[in-house]
Amino acid sequence: MKNIKKLAAVAFMTVFVFSISGCNMIEKTPEAIANSTVAVVNGEKITRGDLDKDPNTIQLLSQVKQQYGEDYEKNQEAVSAIKTQKEQILDNMITNKVVEQKAKELKLLPDEKKLKTTADDQIAQIKKQQFGGSAEEFDAALKAQGFTEESFKSMYLSQLRDQQIQQKISDSLTKNVKITDKQIEDYYKANQDKYTEQTNKMHLAHILVKTKAEAEKVKARLDKGEDFSKVAKEVSQDTATKDKGGDLGTISYDDSNYDAQFMAGAKALKKGAVSEPVQSSFGYHIIKCIDKQEYPVKPLSEVKNQIKEQLENDQKSKLVSQKVQEWKKAASITKKEKNIV
Repeated sequence: MKNIKKLAAVAFMTVFVFSISGCNMIEKTPEAIANSTVAVVNGEKITRGDLDKDPNTIQLLSQVKQQYGEDYEKNQEAVSAIKTQKEQILDNMITNKVVEQKAKELKLLPDEKKLKTTADDQIAQIKKQQFGGSAEEFDAALKAQGFTEESFKSMYLSQLRDQQIQQKISDSLTKNVKITDKQIEDYYKANQDKYTEQTNKMHLAHILVKTKAEAEKVKARLDKGEDFSKVAKEVSQDTATKDKGGDLGTISYDDSNYDAQFMAGAKALKKGAVSEPVQSSFGYHIIKCIDKQEYPVKPLSEVKNQIKEQLENDQKSKLVSQKVQEWKKAASITKKEKNIV
């Protein structure tokens, strides 16, 4: 069966990660639940039905059913997890609603007829390319992820609308963003290890302790000539490397699995050198650079456009994020969390 995640990946691309009164019998009907209000944004309601039809909610419930079974509503752990996730989904919906309202104010809403035509064409293309035009395979893949064809098309159209709104808002807000040659040069000089002919690598070992005082004692022992591996086996609190004498193996300079402080301390070491105490979120490290492979830096002329594009995207993203948070802070937003589940 084809993987529906390929379809969802198209639909879920986003720039922003965006009580009914009466007797109890009425409140418990499916229609009443769907019509109950979960949030009000500048006078516009978001209903429980809107929340439950959100693709993230649909996939959440599909995953919960797989984990806890069809009677998941009787499991308190499952209900609690659903509530937490739906609160996050609702917050994204509120953000999208604020952005949509601002787009309407700025006359930046997309044309609905063109939007629907685009969505229909794209879904037809997906069905043809990924499912060979087979309606049966397409429907089966949708069902596996908790969708019907109708709910998927509705979701796809909604997500496409959000994307276009967000792009129009972004283009409007960032049209005057410009990156200077000096900004490019400054970034290049400060981040040269990102632009080497090959990725720089280093073979490291470390000793992890809780406090700076402990780290200073470790460093003093090493300065007196004690073996790094021996000391690591005695005192290091990193259980994954302690028995290996603190050996971390070979690490690329761009490895994102390590704290920035740790990586900065490691990169500064020459081959064979041992660091002073380096603080990270895990504690204090004494790092040894066993070996190092560094390659020539590409000339600025080769990477200038790449850096310019990155700095433009970073600046635009920051500008849009700040503006959206301003709009959201200024908006009148009321949540009715008791209606979420």
